[in-house]
Formats: sequence, C-alpha cells, structure tokens
Amino acid sequence: MLTKELKSKIIEDNQLSPTDSGSPEVQVALMTERINQLINHFQIHKKDYTSRRGLMKLVGQRKRLLEYLKETDKGRYQRLITKLNLRK
Repeated sequence: MLTKELKSKIIEDNQLSPTDSGSPEVQVALMTERINQLINHFQIHKKDYTSRRGLMKLVGQRKRLLEYLKETDKGRYQRLITKLNLRK
C-alpha cells in the first residue's frame, strides 16, 4: 500500500499545477508505483492469485490512460514514459 508521504511525493513530482492531483500523469505515476510494489509482493507470495488479478486490472487501467494521453498530447506522453522508464 502507498503511504501518505510516498503518495504526496509522487503527486508533487508529476503534477502540472500546484492544485493538480488527477491528471493522467499523476494517475499513471501512482499506478506505476503500486504495480512495482505488487511485483515485489509476488516474488515472495507466488500463489497469491487474487492480488495477481488486481495487478492485471491496474496494468490494463494504466494502459488505457497511457493510450488516452498518447492520443491527446504526444509530448506529455513521451515525457511521462521517459520519466517513469515504462518503455525501452
């Protein structure tokens, strides 16, 4: 689970304006952190299939948000995937 401090730091690093907390960049960054935490969880708990389903839902949701951002503003999309190291 994301702590309040970690969540605040991620939002602060990715927000577009001082009051922004829901832009696609912020949402994708939060999802990416949660996905990374779940991946570490599965290295220890290999048979946790219920959480694995949640991981797949998060990955799909992040994919849809990235597609939306790619269609609306390619520059923001490129900056975000570079910042989060999502594509090789």
